[in-house]
Amino acid sequence: MLRRNDFAFTMLLTLSILLLPLIGQLPAAHAAQQSSKIDSVLVVDVSNSMDTSDKDKIGNEAMKMFIDMLSAAGDKVGIVAYTDKIEREKALLEIQSDADKQDLKQFIDQLNRGPYTDIAVGVKEAVKVLQHGADPAHEPMIVLLADGNNYLNKQGSRTQEQSDQELNEAVADAKKKGIPIYTIGLNADGQLNKDALAELSKQTGGKSFVTASADELPQILSEIFASHLKLKIVPIQSITANGSYQDVIVNVPNANVMEANISLMSSKPVDVKLFDPSGKEAAIPSDDAQLSRSKSYSLIKLLQPAQGDWKLQVKGVAKDKIDINLVFNYDLELAMDPLSAQAYKKGDKIEISSYLTSNGQKLQNNALYPNMNAVLTVKDLDTGDTKEIPLNNLGDRFEGAYEIEDKHEYELKVRAEEKSFYRETEPVKVSAKPGGSGGTAAAGSAEAEEKKPFPVWAVVIGAAVLAALAAAAYFILAAVKKATRGFVGQMVIEIRDENTGEKTYPQYKKLTAFKGKFTLHQLLQLAPELKETEKIVFVPSKGDRVMLKNGSAGTIEKSGRAVDASSGLELKTGDRITVPLSNVDKTVLIEYLV
Repeated sequence: MLRRNDFAFTMLLTLSILLLPLIGQLPAAHAAQQSSKIDSVLVVDVSNSMDTSDKDKIGNEAMKMFIDMLSAAGDKVGIVAYTDKIEREKALLEIQSDADKQDLKQFIDQLNRGPYTDIAVGVKEAVKVLQHGADPAHEPMIVLLADGNNYLNKQGSRTQEQSDQELNEAVADAKKKGIPIYTIGLNADGQLNKDALAELSKQTGGKSFVTASADELPQILSEIFASHLKLKIVPIQSITANGSYQDVIVNVPNANVMEANISLMSSKPVDVKLFDPSGKEAAIPSDDAQLSRSKSYSLIKLLQPAQGDWKLQVKGVAKDKIDINLVFNYDLELAMDPLSAQAYKKGDKIEISSYLTSNGQKLQNNALYPNMNAVLTVKDLDTGDTKEIPLNNLGDRFEGAYEIEDKHEYELKVRAEEKSFYRETEPVKVSAKPGGSGGTAAAGSAEAEEKKPFPVWAVVIGAAVLAALAAAAYFILAAVKKATRGFVGQMVIEIRDENTGEKTYPQYKKLTAFKGKFTLHQLLQLAPELKETEKIVFVPSKGDRVMLKNGSAGTIEKSGRAVDASSGLELKTGDRITVPLSNVDKTVLIEYLV
């Protein structure tokens, strides 16, 4: 026969086993993220006014270089081209190969100009793309290339006030979701609205840049990457070409460098050779050294480069100035041990211990630490004052202490840095205000409660409650599993205009970001004119398949024949369907691929 405590323990254990899978599916508050993973949307103004403010299509070159600087695999990027409407769009594409990058750059080359400009349209769409397609474990960002000016159709119903309101709402949404907007103001004609672009970036935690020349792109793109990934630009000398190979030393400071991006900006052709720290020539391109070229830049990406001095030999046209920039990419984060409490009193000391992590695990290679410095930043939330306290470098972690100075609330975080990168911990809030409950008081109350007599009726009621909770947990778990079941593969989407017969460029929609279900309208980026697709729903099916359920009044066609998908139509890899739309003269063509 079970004793009272044994019975309670058994019921709690049963409930815990039932709830464990459910808990495992909940998002962790401090889940480790790989800092190299980016989900970005490039937003570009393609109105006719850009023929003067960006006559050399610097914006296109900037977008191409941005794509080339992304990780060789894993990053995601989308493109939104706008006037006073969305002219062309490419949904978030996960980069898996150089061919994916070439696909994106080809899309950029095909962008055409159009009349009118409404910046709110582009920013709103970019936020929406990230909201519905970004990976929660990635760092979202928007890069906007524009002159910052609006030119609305005077014959239309849209007013400047409506545009401003929509833009403010989109910016507020981006800020709420932690999406910084980086702006590159294109100013070839001197008509740049610099203040408007700067305000967008300021409100969302991004940065604003201005350029009228492609020569400045490497520095701008390097700074955007450095800011977003908490990196530092490593200066490399500029050279004036003499027609022969000239040596440039590229130092890889440690073994934790995932990628080294070496950009060379020149208006003339440039030849390069590369030698690793042992002196052996490295093939370019190769599996370990990728090479990308455009009309205004070359970019070498070293993957997992060996530590030490690499020799880059550069040959350009005589008297041509070649600017060289270097940005490293690291899979590193900075973590801080949990504090002993969140409530303190004046005079208490808070012990701090912080360390580097890689892929969620404490860094095993301590070679980075000797070159690093760390400080504890303490912000008094009552006064707004901030102070920095140097931490001791112990060779495998940083330690120190802070003594509470007043009966206030504080925010604490650690920043550690070396010459090529910095990292910061998530901020932690503590309180030293009267009335805060500390760990000791809570423990004392628990002990007092433990000594009270345990009534028999509580055992009976407790058992019934636990049994009910266990049963509820079972059904909740089943519902959560169904609602959070994942997808595999991707959908290839094209839209055909039935009046002209023209089709949009194929868009590849990864399905791994969705859980439980999604609608065709979501895949189509919630375009208002395609709203009738919101009742066409996809849910996971067995064997890497998806089930389409048509709740709309329209039809679904497969192999040229209309099919009844109201109760479900299973799609396997390679299956193609078409969805004729009744409200607009367009047809959506879909192919499912695993």
